[in-house]
Amino acid sequence: MKQAGSAALPAIELTTLTDGGQRAAAIARRLSGFLARAEKSLDLALYDVRFETDAGGLVLASLLSAVQRGVAVRLLYNVAHPGPIPVPPPPETGPEAIESLPIDTRGVAGIPDLMHHKYVVRDGDAVWTGSTNWTDDSWTRQENVIVTVSSPKIAYAYSLTFDQLWKTGRVENTGSDPRPQQVNGAQVRAWFCPEHGEALSHRVAKHIGKARERVRIASPVLTSGPILATLVEVLNERRCDVRGIVDDTQVDQVFHQWRTNGVSEWKVPLLQRVLEGAEFSGKASIPWTPDSLHNFMHAKVVVADDTTFVGSFNFSRSGERNAENVLEIRDAGVADRLATYVDEVRARYPRATIPDEPAATLGQP
Repeated sequence: MKQAGSAALPAIELTTLTDGGQRAAAIARRLSGFLARAEKSLDLALYDVRFETDAGGLVLASLLSAVQRGVAVRLLYNVAHPGPIPVPPPPETGPEAIESLPIDTRGVAGIPDLMHHKYVVRDGDAVWTGSTNWTDDSWTRQENVIVTVSSPKIAYAYSLTFDQLWKTGRVENTGSDPRPQQVNGAQVRAWFCPEHGEALSHRVAKHIGKARERVRIASPVLTSGPILATLVEVLNERRCDVRGIVDDTQVDQVFHQWRTNGVSEWKVPLLQRVLEGAEFSGKASIPWTPDSLHNFMHAKVVVADDTTFVGSFNFSRSGERNAENVLEIRDAGVADRLATYVDEVRARYPRATIPDEPAATLGQP
């Protein structure tokens, strides 16, 4: 677990997680410290949360302490989607456990897709976000990134989106506008899907296409058409150094789905070109079941020169339709830190592979 940016950028902090690199209690204490500083309000939008474990109990104690101090606490959580979702599956969060808490709660139905956020807005002036669900497996056995930003304007953007979800209880049409803000010298823009999902994919693709030094990518899957097409163009023209890490198990399923559904088959040669033409590693995670160890490569980061995109968004077509959030940060220090992280994670795993045979149905939260 590493933290960056506290000296040059005290308003932006990064915490990077690796498989086996930190204890659940360490992350729970960091999260509890963030919650403990609340004086007025805590708004939580969480895809998957578990308070039943020892580490989860530390976080729950911080929430209950906040309630006792008079802090207004609201919690949004994902409710199981009515239709089949092979990637990702619904979380195991039990609505009955959430609804029993002495705080205001609201389940958000996955209509048309998932409420996939993992963020907290504290007192309207600070945000905790990133790719990390609130579970022991997420904190100990997955690659993840946590970002905290102290900025009333960025927090306001998150609050607007939270209020949309709270009011409607539905994913569709939610997401405030991505306005650039200055945060201690860095330019930061908060993106929200599904309202700006397609625009976000094109924005990421644009920055990849403009990069002249480096592109670094960490994403469980990589299925966005604009991003794939731009990566192929960058590789074919040898514009810059492109490297990354995916979850090999989940990518196998993507190839299987594309080869069999007839709708997205055109993407097969694009993804194959990216994985074979660039330095991409793949983590062979355990196939998802409700009771299996969830050790996915779960970080979601794109670095293009000095611009970073980091959040809950998988850089996938389905992600454009989910309730997702991404911070676009233009700052050399943040970009260097996360590019190094991607390279460190990439070095731990073998080369990503292209499956010859159809894969079994898998999932990933």
